[in-house]
Amino acid sequence: MAAMSVIGIDFGNESCYVAVARAGGIETIANDYSLRATPSCVAFSPRNRIIGVAAKNQMVTNMKNTVYGFKRLLGRSIDDPFVKQELKHLQFGVVKCDNNKIGINVNYLNEQQTFSVEQITGMLLTKLKEISELSLKTKVNDCVISVPSYFTNAERKALLDSASIAGLNVLRLFNETSATALSYGIYKQDLPNPEEKPRNVVFVDCGYTSLQVFICAFNKGKLKMLASTFDSQLGGREFDYILAEHFSKDFKSRYNIDPRTNARAFLRLLTEVEKIKKQMSANSTKLPMNIECFMDDKDVHADIKRSEFEELAMHLFNRVETTLEQCLKDSKLSKDDIYSVEIVGGSSRIPYIKNLIEKIFGKTPSTTLNQDEAVARGCALQCAMLSPAVRVRDFSVTDIQSFPIELLWDPADNSDEGRAEVFPKNHAVPFSKMLSFYRLAPFTVKAHYSGPIPYADSYIGQFTVRDVKPTADGASQKVKVKARINLHGIFSISSATLLEKAELLEETPPSEPMEPNENEPQPTEPEEKKEEKKKSVTKTIDLRIESLTHGYSTMDLNNYIEQEGKMVASDRQEKERIDVRNSLEEYIYDMRSRVSSEEDLASYIVDADKQKIVQQLEELETWLYEEGEECIKNIYSEKLDLLKMVGEPIKRRKVEYTTFPSIKDQAVQLISKAERDIDAFHKGSEQFNHLDSAEVDKLAETLNNAKSWLEEKTAKVIASPLYKDIPIKLDEFVREKHSIEESINKVLYKPKPAPPKVEPPPPKEEEKKEPEPMETEQPVENGKDA
Repeated sequence: MAAMSVIGIDFGNESCYVAVARAGGIETIANDYSLRATPSCVAFSPRNRIIGVAAKNQMVTNMKNTVYGFKRLLGRSIDDPFVKQELKHLQFGVVKCDNNKIGINVNYLNEQQTFSVEQITGMLLTKLKEISELSLKTKVNDCVISVPSYFTNAERKALLDSASIAGLNVLRLFNETSATALSYGIYKQDLPNPEEKPRNVVFVDCGYTSLQVFICAFNKGKLKMLASTFDSQLGGREFDYILAEHFSKDFKSRYNIDPRTNARAFLRLLTEVEKIKKQMSANSTKLPMNIECFMDDKDVHADIKRSEFEELAMHLFNRVETTLEQCLKDSKLSKDDIYSVEIVGGSSRIPYIKNLIEKIFGKTPSTTLNQDEAVARGCALQCAMLSPAVRVRDFSVTDIQSFPIELLWDPADNSDEGRAEVFPKNHAVPFSKMLSFYRLAPFTVKAHYSGPIPYADSYIGQFTVRDVKPTADGASQKVKVKARINLHGIFSISSATLLEKAELLEETPPSEPMEPNENEPQPTEPEEKKEEKKKSVTKTIDLRIESLTHGYSTMDLNNYIEQEGKMVASDRQEKERIDVRNSLEEYIYDMRSRVSSEEDLASYIVDADKQKIVQQLEELETWLYEEGEECIKNIYSEKLDLLKMVGEPIKRRKVEYTTFPSIKDQAVQLISKAERDIDAFHKGSEQFNHLDSAEVDKLAETLNNAKSWLEEKTAKVIASPLYKDIPIKLDEFVREKHSIEESINKVLYKPKPAPPKVEPPPPKEEEKKEPEPMETEQPVENGKDA
């Protein structure tokens, strides 16, 4: 069962996918709506949280309390210009929290509550975990979660915090680029050998909100990322907004309505333009769009051709072209070095983008990979490799660092520049580097990104090395600092060691004296001096490091974990309450329809009782939709139990009356067959000649008594009105039938006794004959006896 818990999560801006590594391969898990994609939506209501498909379905009616698009807010501050731009597309309210963090304001349990972006992400991950556990029928702990290659330290740490809130142990935050490449390469049987020239494959991933282009070198059993470029604000969403803007202007001029002024109408328009965008990828003719009761009770109609769309989006296509060219340039490869180009992500299917890919790389784009599930499958494969629970083909993945990282410190002297770029762009990760410092006292190292990043703040963190002190003679001490980018792609100063030189006195033992004679007195001599030598050694002393980086404190994180646990329990209670309420509602409808039907339960109830029951059901239904709408689970359970005390006896009465004829007929048939066989016995049938006559006569008497009992009871049942309980319980009939069957089998159908075995008599002693000697042929030579 442990192998079942190895999952990979593709955490997308619009939707998520979960894949699992099984013995038979990789499988994508379906959610509670039997869909593979779970929308990245979390909604809040007066009684519970709604997550995934259900949250997306009610978005239009509960816009202010439905949170979506929060992946792009992870790890960012509310003052970030990127966040301000992003919030224009989102309908929920945000507030400023401590340390400039983003708080999402919603109405939950009939009061305004504020949740962090990490908490909202944790709620979604909790839902994905529940979906996995329900599908796999086992606990899920270990996972690998995908992140865009351009995610910074702050965003990656925020996602790890969210996973902690959901109770997930993240073995690795895996770049979407690497996950896609792994799911492509691990199944290829014809890759070049390690010593041969690698196969270079380009991947273009244009998703809902971003474009990522990357080039990988493949050999048997390994892949190496060569270059990765991106445009973090160019995806399918941007094309949708261009189309929505175009139709909004059109509707304003022709229908005098502006969807941009109405959030619900604009959301409906976005849904429709996404459909027409997909249709345009396969059709170059004019395509219609019709929306009924769009705004102000007006039906709207419009149409558009692919060529018009391409003109509107030309500035976006230019950005795509720039990103593609930059990736080829960074890889230092020529078009001839490229083996193939694979496309994933929905927007990569746009014909103009496919033409750009062919123009720049000189290859027709291939669609070998599943455009939606490739990342989740790659994450599941990586999780299987990192987990000891599953055996999987070994495949080495060498990833790269997207942004250069620089360290700053206060110089010790004029020869010290006080800065160093420790990890340049496209440097292999995970990786560690050792830096040497000569210091008299504790010192601080600050880390930041030195190149342009899609983040307002290039700051990573500061790391203070404690417990540094000068040598005994006041000189500087050598401190070795380890800078590391780990499996998650997160930078840190992981350790610091003081190298302290010390001189040890090495004692040389004196030469051994002769053993003295115990009988002779010993002269007292001064103690012999030992020879001493000085030896220089280096001691290593681990130093404390105080880190100040993005992310929540342990106390805050524990509070969030506790809060999530309470909300999960509350959701479970609400689900149980709704289930019992639905059971009560279902029972009311079922009983009302059956009590009113003469072909069903109506015949089994007295008319006066029928009226009472119908009235009781109507009153209960009214109560359920008025004052009983929001009752606790126990009240619904009590009402259901009371209703069943009335309804179940009627249902049971019908079952008994309708089942009785069948059981009676079976008993009668048993008796009739037995009587025929008894008659055959008396006529000397060979089949029954082994039976005992007394036993057969006794059985005949038993059958007569049983027949009389059946006739008597049947008469009572027939005479009884259906609205009264059956005079003889079914159990009695069933017991009588079994008793008859047992008696018949015991007497009539017992097997014939086997005939005795006849042993042949042993041969007498005198009859035993000696064996005759065998005749042998004598050889003959030249016609004479030899």
